[in-house]
Amino acid sequence: VQLVESGGGLVQPGGSLRLSCAASGFTFSMYIMSWVRQAPGKGLEWVAAINSGGGSTAYANSVKGRFTISGDNAKNTVYLQMNSLKPEDTAVYYCNRATIWGKGTLVTVSS
Repeated sequence: VQLVESGGGLVQPGGSLRLSCAASGFTFSMYIMSWVRQAPGKGLEWVAAINSGGGSTAYANSVKGRFTISGDNAKNTVYLQMNSLKPEDTAVYYCNRATIWGKGTLVTVSS
């Protein structure tokens, strides 16, 4: 069972990025999948979650209206589309399924 994140990088304020989380060893649509981030020097912050089987999503207030979580069952991959990025979105973003974590991908929002 493995989660591998990708898609991070450096982006200017107001820009967009799409993160991917490739799941292996299990079918992600059978579980609730989350994105969690950790800003430099801060604790973990839950960002968004998806229950693909039930078609429901949820977002932290800090990203609501700017981020969209989605899944591709054929690719067994979860995405996080991030728009209107702010410097305070700078963090390592992790994909998560209960106690299973990826290694994270770094997003830096800076001019």
